[in-house]
Amino acid sequence: MDLTEFNEIRSYNDEELPQIFEELIADPAFQKVVAGVIPNVPFELLAQKMRACKTKREFQEAFCYGILWKIAQEHTDSLTLDHSRIPDHNIAYTYMSNHRDIILDSGFLSILLIDEGMDTVEIAIGDNLLIYPWIKKLVRVNKSFIVQRALTMRQMLESSARMSRYMHHTISQKKQSIWIAQREGRAKDSNDRTQDSVLKMLAMGGEGDVVDRLLEMNIAPLAISYEYDPCDFLKAQEFQLKRDVEGYKKTTQDDLINMKTGLFGYKGRVHFQVAPCLNDELLRMDRSLPKPELFARISASIDRRIHSNYRIYSGNYVAYDWLNGSTTFAANYTEEEKLRFINYIDQQLAKINIPNKDEDFLREKLLLMYSNPLVNYLAACR
Repeated sequence: MDLTEFNEIRSYNDEELPQIFEELIADPAFQKVVAGVIPNVPFELLAQKMRACKTKREFQEAFCYGILWKIAQEHTDSLTLDHSRIPDHNIAYTYMSNHRDIILDSGFLSILLIDEGMDTVEIAIGDNLLIYPWIKKLVRVNKSFIVQRALTMRQMLESSARMSRYMHHTISQKKQSIWIAQREGRAKDSNDRTQDSVLKMLAMGGEGDVVDRLLEMNIAPLAISYEYDPCDFLKAQEFQLKRDVEGYKKTTQDDLINMKTGLFGYKGRVHFQVAPCLNDELLRMDRSLPKPELFARISASIDRRIHSNYRIYSGNYVAYDWLNGSTTFAANYTEEEKLRFINYIDQQLAKINIPNKDEDFLREKLLLMYSNPLVNYLAACR
């Protein structure tokens, strides 16, 4: 296999780090961001600490681990992981999860895995987020590989096939776990569904039929449950702008605001639940099915495992009852919890500042975001 074909998209090899560190250290934009994230520490000291890191893992432990736990301590009420459903820690898995936060879904997973005595994950990240050269370098130091987005149809096929080969190589040869979202971009209404296209991409690499190729990836569905999504009001706002403004598209500036809000907004309790590896279900699949039907069934299996492993919070029950004008789940929350959630929604609504602000529409979108996980959880647990 010619590994140079991955040079454009892969995470950096450890021997490349000294050169990349020097490029980052010399970049004024990087210096400025670091001064904001790690204030009161002279940049020269941080540069020395960077140069002392010989591997990507050492870099993650020296910098990312502490920063991410600090975010967890300051902006969540708790951050937990249950990895007991797949006890074998020596296998590389493809953690395929619902997608809530641009940076923290994969970031929190890695620090939680470190605390379990496991290795961090390689992260699939869209190139639409790599808006400055220093970001592109930094994410590749932090074990990310790049999903190329704005391509022609033909380029997209070539790019997807190459990425698939890279992911198969990462799992089977490097024995390195991967995190990938179940769909492109975040589900703005929290109605999490696996896109068949993600599975089709995974099945482009490897050997054998579709099932064999997916078995090779050791897919471990992962349910991520944030009690509160700090970007919920931005997502609701986007729904109204898409409704009212023809051809509305988010800007690079919008992506930056979403990243910052996601990092430093209040999240309440956050739980990561790893479901059993999908291989048992893949082995039971009827391989003679037409491919579209086979992919649809595999997607549905992943969805069931994610949905049935959500952690449901009192706000999810309140949102459902509020949205439906019912008391169906009144036994699942106290009056105090109900008031707290109502106040929270009102505060988030107040943050939205757009022309012709449609409060009823926006509130409905916010309530949908919190009731959809409950609706999907109940359907999956039937």
